[in-house]
Amino acid sequence: MNTEIYNKFVKDSENKSFDKEHRRKLNFNISKYDTAVVKGKEQYKNLELAKRRAANLKHRVINNLDKYLVEFESNFTKRGGKVIWAMDGEQAMEEIVDILKKYDVKNLVKSKSMITEEIELNEVLKHNKIESLETDLGEYIVQIAGEKPYHIITPVMHKSKEDVAKLFNEKFNTPIDMTPTEIAGFVRKLLREKFVHADAGITGGNFLIADIGAVLLTENEGNGVMSVSFPKVHIAIVGIEKIIPSVQDLDLFLPLLATHGTGQNITVYNSILSGPQQEGEIDGPVDMYVVLLNNKRTEVLRHKEQRRALSCIRCGACLNGCPIYKSIGGHAYGTTYSGPIGAVISPLMNGFGDYKHLSFASSLCGMCTEVCPVKIPLHELLLENRKDSVKEVKPAMFEKLTMWGWKKVMLNRKFMDLGSVNLKNKALKMVFSKPWGPRREVPTLAKKSFHDLWKERRGN
Repeated sequence: MNTEIYNKFVKDSENKSFDKEHRRKLNFNISKYDTAVVKGKEQYKNLELAKRRAANLKHRVINNLDKYLVEFESNFTKRGGKVIWAMDGEQAMEEIVDILKKYDVKNLVKSKSMITEEIELNEVLKHNKIESLETDLGEYIVQIAGEKPYHIITPVMHKSKEDVAKLFNEKFNTPIDMTPTEIAGFVRKLLREKFVHADAGITGGNFLIADIGAVLLTENEGNGVMSVSFPKVHIAIVGIEKIIPSVQDLDLFLPLLATHGTGQNITVYNSILSGPQQEGEIDGPVDMYVVLLNNKRTEVLRHKEQRRALSCIRCGACLNGCPIYKSIGGHAYGTTYSGPIGAVISPLMNGFGDYKHLSFASSLCGMCTEVCPVKIPLHELLLENRKDSVKEVKPAMFEKLTMWGWKKVMLNRKFMDLGSVNLKNKALKMVFSKPWGPRREVPTLAKKSFHDLWKERRGN
């Protein structure tokens, strides 16, 4: 186990948990989400039925990924699109940089995309002297702050409007008391120039549609549409698990994603991108590429139970419902994907040796499973991860000795009865006080055991 990563997680989690101002901002923003989602769900006459249908469809797709991905490629290339299969982030970035150099791209605009965070796109492009500008307002704020997104849907959930106004004052010398509306207007004006003069546009993709060979992009600000309309080159980077069989399935998935993501009935802008500009069309890219990224997704697929996590539609509902996320926030996880879904897939994709602790950072209350729109049993998958981590990662000597000793004692009544209660409590405190934590008291044994009480009341 990588103790450096684990110790950083523990330290960051502790700092955030006891930061009252951080907790106040996070709880305030999530409470707004909770209110909107309750109202959004009113559009459903039978939400449970919709969730079951979505879960069954995604389950079928995940178990037949090869079939649907080949169908997508065939239909997308028929309209002049180009597909690149990338095994990992390094290969994806090599291909993307080659494309950008081919078109002599000096600056590009990109819409909100977690998968570009996963492969650290902006850092690699900066190294290759290509300017990459985030055009989603939340992502833009995170970019100029020099931070990583805090949440799958809401990148700046950890900031208040005062924090953002202060940031813009420091970066652009704007008034310290700017309102959110004024900040949005300021960014809109700045980005319009960037859209018009960008050499390329990069997006993610919420869904890959197999039967028509298209990428579905859903967003609320119109920046995604602008990112693919003005530049001559469009590159969409999408995980292989995002495939759905048919365009007809969107009437099921789009409302589920919008309702559980932001509480809307449906997202404002939903664009079906099926290739480059066709004959007779006056806008859109001259060339369109789709990078189908594996990046250890087939490693998740290898696990019979945990593969269900690939059904995730990235709505962020499990994060907002999770008591751990609401305490430590998104950055403490130290991975691209945080919250319960991140705690399931991050150890599988990045290795149990470095990230097995994330699967133990859960109360197993089951709220994540309850709110998931595609019925992923997240709390059960966390248990599967815990089981697999024991098999794959050599436990620390302290842990091995503790479990060995505990088993010996618990299987033998004579060992259990050895020594006085006071002596046992002192031994427990000495052994477990440090791992138990400085803010919790080690439980003490009762003066009389259940065995003793039984003998007193019932005899031998």
